[in-house]
Amino acid sequence: MKPFAYVRATSLREAADAYAAHPGSRYLAGGTNLVDLMKLGVETPTALIDISRLPLDGITELPDGGLHIGATVRNSDLAADPRVRARYPLLARALLAGASGQLRNVATTGGNLLQRTRCGYFQDPSKPCNKREPGSGCAAREGIHRDHAVLGQSEHCIATHPSDMAVALAALDAEVELYGGPDSTRTVEAAHFHRLPADHPEQDTVIRPGEIITGVRLPAPVPGARSLHRKARDRTSYAFALASVAVVLDLDPEDGRVRRCALAFGGLAPRPWRATETEARLTGAEPHPDTVRAAVDAELDRARPLRDNAYKIPLARNLACAAIATLAGTRPGAPATP
Repeated sequence: MKPFAYVRATSLREAADAYAAHPGSRYLAGGTNLVDLMKLGVETPTALIDISRLPLDGITELPDGGLHIGATVRNSDLAADPRVRARYPLLARALLAGASGQLRNVATTGGNLLQRTRCGYFQDPSKPCNKREPGSGCAAREGIHRDHAVLGQSEHCIATHPSDMAVALAALDAEVELYGGPDSTRTVEAAHFHRLPADHPEQDTVIRPGEIITGVRLPAPVPGARSLHRKARDRTSYAFALASVAVVLDLDPEDGRVRRCALAFGGLAPRPWRATETEARLTGAEPHPDTVRAAVDAELDRARPLRDNAYKIPLARNLACAAIATLAGTRPGAPATP
């Protein structure tokens, strides 16, 4: 057991000041990932700064018709909120697919975004891992990598990000709010909040040292647009995605062509992967199965699988094509709640 300090913050400023006073500290909310990593010896913070009692646990209306989700809103509360279920069924479905009920009752919105990879080599301090110890190597490349990335990986890291919620937020054009001090606040697009590994796999996100996630902003849903989340996994209960898709589709009611398509993949990359090539090819086109498949393939052609994870490419293709076909064939007035 490594000793660490504990600070219960009563304000955002107090939390930020405590972080500055304790180099190497971590913020604590639900702790469902951080505490596990501390038990494994992967995370060894000098201090835990408890922000769970800060007033960040509300879901409020925005003037434009969107929603603001506080950083400490529990995943179960977010999935059950009637406004989320009615306006953003994609998000509710992703949350319900994300973990066991017990974990959803504790896990928070901010913590969900900040959870670390579930790569076995990352979680085992006896094995080399560039994400845990830069320069030590990536054991997964030549080892067990069935669950690992086929898009956006680098020679230094091939892990995937585990969050289902983050994939949904990327497809919904959400924004993440960050607080770094009274004069340092900013928002980052959810689709660009997580980093690709490149030469620095230890940097999971664009968050700066000491910054705190205070909330997530969801833009108003596009009238008439439909959304869907699909996930393939080894078992139904508490399993991470082998591949998943989050799709928002808006069709022109006159000619049935795609006015807008947002598609994000999960389980394929070190971050939620926004499929911009597919989106561009589908915009203005008829959602014919052959057209959709060609558009999806244009994105997945970028994949660079290794020995044991090539199966993810056809799996992701089938999930995306089936989801888009379902949305394109859905009656306009059909229930949108999961």
